[in-house]
Parts: sequence; structure tokens; C-alpha cells
Amino acid sequence: MLFAQPFFSESSGLLEARGARLLTAPFPFGVEGTRGWLGAAARDFGVAEQRLAEVTAAPAARAERAIARYRETLAGRRVSFLPDSQLEIPLARFLARECGMQLLEVGTPYLDRRMLGPELDALPPVLRLSEGQDVDRQIERLRRDRPDLTVCGLGLANPLEAEGLATKWSIELVFTPTQGFEQAGDLAELFARPLLRQARLKV
Repeated sequence: MLFAQPFFSESSGLLEARGARLLTAPFPFGVEGTRGWLGAAARDFGVAEQRLAEVTAAPAARAERAIARYRETLAGRRVSFLPDSQLEIPLARFLARECGMQLLEVGTPYLDRRMLGPELDALPPVLRLSEGQDVDRQIERLRRDRPDLTVCGLGLANPLEAEGLATKWSIELVFTPTQGFEQAGDLAELFARPLLRQARLKV
């Protein structure tokens, strides 16, 4: 089993009880995550690393160029994730390592360390990593930190926008195709868009 999303802890356990074997890998967000995800499959099927590098070189290069278009907007900006989708840790890894963003808080509703092990190993320094919902305290920290971008659920986005904080709806990241080399630029754009909108609205 090689999962493309981190939502399947229970399914993984049930399938393993029937004899399946879990391949742990980063999730396929951005160039680094996609390389790692494909690499886990390739190693298990006995595909040589050189062969994998050859066949992924062109799409990886296209993805890097696509991400570069948004790096100027994202690099150096501070981002906080409120727990909502379980995608927070792999997305934080992508934003920090490939887009140059600074991680303030990465909150996730549930942390399966076995499935997310490679992501946690690759996660750059985070001011705060939290599991579970404690919304009042998380909002207090958010107001104190004043990040440039907050990734959160729909119910919190509008009130935070009213306080002058740029937000990204986490639900959009669940339902929008964002995985693999070909979607890497689109993924970066999703985070750049609210920052660009906020800059246009400033008077």
C-alpha cells in the first residue's frame, strides 16, 4: 500500500491485518514529495534510482519552474496552519522547503506518526507543532503571531479576514487536484493567491 493522502490510518490497519504491507513515503505534494513518493514505489518494485531519475527529470524540471513563479510572493512570508484537514504537515513541508515560507504553527487534528514519519523527518523548524482542537488557545496564538497567511477551516476564515488576516480555506486543498509534478505550480498558486489579493486590496 502506498497512500497519496494521510487520511487512511484506519484503512491501513485493516488492510495490514489482512496481510498488506505499508510503504511509508512523503506525500506527493511538490517536487520533493512527489520524488519521494514515486521513489518508495520504485524501490519496492526494484526500479533503479538512476532510471527513476531519468524518467522524472523533465516533469520535475517543469514543476520547479512552475513553483518558481510564486516563490517571490511566498518566500519569507510567515504561515500558520489551524487543524482541519490532516494535510497540514505535508503542506507545511512543501511551503517551507520548496517555497521558502516560515512556519509559525502547524496544527493538525490527528497525527499518525507512522504514516507521517517521512514528512515529520523533512519538516523544517516549526515554532509550534500541535495535535487536536483547542480553538480558543489556537486563535489567541494566531492573534499574537499575526502570520502573513493562515490556513484554516471555512468557519474561521471570514472572522479572521475581518481582523485583517489573509486566509486560505483548507477544504479547497482537499478537493483541488494538487498532487504530483504537474500540479505543483497550481499548489503554490493556491497559497499565493490570498496574499496577492490582499496586496491588491490595500489602499
